Amino acid sequence: MYKTRKRLSLLAVNILVIFLYVVMVLTLLPGKTSEAGIFGICLVGSVFFIIVTYAANVLRQYVLGKVRKQTIESGETLILTSFIEKLRFCYTLDDFYGAISEYLEKQADCSCLLVDRKQNYILYNSPNRITTTDSVREKLFLSFSEDWKDSFNYFDRHLGVTTNSRKSRGFFIVFQNIHLYVFCRYTRLFDPEVYNRLFEEFKRFITRSNTLSTLQEIASTTKEWEQLANTQQSFLPVIEEMPKIPKLQIATYFRPLVNVSGDYYSVLPISQSKTLLMLGDVSGKGLPAALIMGLVMNTVKIIENKEDLVGVLGAIDKAIKGMHLQDKYTVIFLGIVDTDEMKIRYINASMSDPVILSPAPDGYRMKPLTSNASVVGILEMDLENIKVAEKRLFRGDTILMATDGVSEVMDDSGVELGDTEIFKKTLQSGAAKSPKEFVNDIVNLIMEYNGGKKLHDDVTMMIAKVGY
Repeated sequence: MYKTRKRLSLLAVNILVIFLYVVMVLTLLPGKTSEAGIFGICLVGSVFFIIVTYAANVLRQYVLGKVRKQTIESGETLILTSFIEKLRFCYTLDDFYGAISEYLEKQADCSCLLVDRKQNYILYNSPNRITTTDSVREKLFLSFSEDWKDSFNYFDRHLGVTTNSRKSRGFFIVFQNIHLYVFCRYTRLFDPEVYNRLFEEFKRFITRSNTLSTLQEIASTTKEWEQLANTQQSFLPVIEEMPKIPKLQIATYFRPLVNVSGDYYSVLPISQSKTLLMLGDVSGKGLPAALIMGLVMNTVKIIENKEDLVGVLGAIDKAIKGMHLQDKYTVIFLGIVDTDEMKIRYINASMSDPVILSPAPDGYRMKPLTSNASVVGILEMDLENIKVAEKRLFRGDTILMATDGVSEVMDDSGVELGDTEIFKKTLQSGAAKSPKEFVNDIVNLIMEYNGGKKLHDDVTMMIAKVGY
């Protein structure tokens, strides 16, 4: 339904555009050339072409929005769409069971069965419904084996696979040996386009749930610290695997105080010219901080609209609060670097001020990216009043992001490195170098300033150079 109406609507818009072009050509017949001249004809034609093209794009977006609201976001399909949106923020099986109960059972009057086929263990069963029948479960187990490939399928009234949605009595999803069966009398009324979204979101949930379960299982046994550290390291992009981004060079440094850390960073390309840079620090140390770190990294990774920085921040806040870990929060910097528009849009949630080092006749000027939001995950967050800040960028600008483990390193007299003139000079002199060389300069300064003593905090930084 959605695809068909989308195609028909776009066809109608295109026909309208062609009609307008024909009208334009007719108004510029050769007979009028002598009156306006070739230059005038071309000028008017160009202006008209730009206006019609712009209007056509606006009209297409409007029409597609209306079609989406009338199909995927309306009627019975809206229930499934709402379930998918809820699924995006499920992190545990308990969260998933709650979403099933709220949307599929209460609103859609469906009956659901969730099975771990590898262990032949029923994870969830809708109470007092068809899925509680032994004969139904036995037939499902016989029809859909443990090695059933990851996929989305319909089943008919005989509990066999069918490709005809109109004759189906429900559908089932398989991913990593987890089978979800949904019995629904009116499956045919759901727009087929919504099933692809449901399958993709189900896969993300299973992956996300498995990741968190692994971290929590490791955290329960203190002798597995090294394993937890390796798991945590896998979340962070290593320099050899850093994405190659046009007009943007990036280098990072990560040194945890102990095996595990609450510091994190990520580099996520959004488009050919836009890149999301993220760096943050979870409160406290050890296992709880590592759990929150993994949760934040995974939450940002799966968000579809990464350009909505306020939405990303809200998702992180909700995820942390959902873990119910006392006194856990994070400070974080989220910045989108646009190398075409040459600007950075950012939210700084109480991070030690990141800074732009910009070339100037007398050296490098330091432009701080000051905090414009509170800490995330513990306080009430008023998302409507958070404003995304923006700064212009110039070729040769260097963006430095670092946790407070860098600026708060102390010498023997207790003076923090961030308050010294030598730190400022190191930044200004290093900004002209490659990001990797710049990182090395700061690391060397930290070790020298600390006098070879043991550090008291995690040290994490990211440096991005624009225009190269």
